[in-house]
Amino acid sequence: MAVEEALKAAEALKRAIPLLVGSTRCEDYDDALRLVEYWLLHDPENPLLELVAAKIAVYEATLPEVAAFRKASAKTHSALATLRILIDQHNLTLSDFKDEIGSKSMVSRVLNGERQLTLAHIKKLAARFGVSPALFLD
Repeated sequence: MAVEEALKAAEALKRAIPLLVGSTRCEDYDDALRLVEYWLLHDPENPLLELVAAKIAVYEATLPEVAAFRKASAKTHSALATLRILIDQHNLTLSDFKDEIGSKSMVSRVLNGERQLTLAHIKKLAARFGVSPALFLD
């Protein structure tokens, strides 16, 4: 009977992936991460992928470091975060933005939240990096 097989499979799944039933063990979380990574690379249509990924998200939401990251992220302006990411990805320095923002000290003030990006800055940054100007708007 299909119901009996499904019940047996569900019990085996709960034993194999304890995070599905609310385990708070770090080892079970790590195992679930490895499983999701495998499915993403080798079996992205696996029907269990979304279920396990959702349980991972629930587990991560309970971690103090995730809560701290979310709190810090909420305080960061998205335009500044975008600019910092681009600086990092392109291995740039503050001096590299003389044509888009101005002097090194002006770039520093923008990144520290002391000055706002102007519309002219945003247009030049978007053109330089080939991205939408909307990425630099808060």
